[in-house]
Amino acid sequence: MNKIHLALASLFFASAAFAQNVNSGPQETQNAVGNAINIAVSLKDETNGDEFFADAERNERQGDLNEALTLFGKAAFEYNNDRKFSRYGAALLRMSNIHLLLSHYTEAEQVVLNAALKTYAKIGSKAGQMAAYNQLGKIYYAANKLTQSLWFYTQQGILAQQLRNNTSYIDSVLGIAQVKIKKKEYGLATKDVNRAELLAKNAKITQFSQQIKNSRLLITEKTGLKK
Repeated sequence: MNKIHLALASLFFASAAFAQNVNSGPQETQNAVGNAINIAVSLKDETNGDEFFADAERNERQGDLNEALTLFGKAAFEYNNDRKFSRYGAALLRMSNIHLLLSHYTEAEQVVLNAALKTYAKIGSKAGQMAAYNQLGKIYYAANKLTQSLWFYTQQGILAQQLRNNTSYIDSVLGIAQVKIKKKEYGLATKDVNRAELLAKNAKITQFSQQIKNSRLLITEKTGLKK
């Protein structure tokens, strides 16, 4: 990230940490100008968070990830000021995902651990925590931290079962399968893929068909190479 982008991200994170009364995390994109927090209160109308969020999504679709990251940060700042904590958490997760796409694994992790998860816990949103666990599973998988990835996908699955969210539960099972493939545990991964397929069939959920197919092809390819 360039210096301008880091400064913008830093401004947002310090304000988030201040508003939630939590200590800042290690290597997080922290505020370089924290004294601006108290005067940055809603000088704009309450629609600005939504406007920034929509602009961020547009930039993400167009492939301008750095601008999208800045705009998701601005949206999160506005939502936090307006105490729209559910939307705040959603913007944080989108920020984390942009960091992940840019291979900024530490930043992606810290956005979730130091802000999103704490926010969802504060407002008692199990659905938000479930989404945060899924994001952490993806981050640690990409960073090749497989033990952590497996743990967070498992936590996602536990919450998904509690919430009776079949889609998120299947997603967690397939995430676990991906981790096991990377760990070369192909037999266990196959069982998870088969389980996900059965769950999807019983729930009449079709969105995972290609992912299931790709996982099977990858297992076949890897086991074929072993032979």
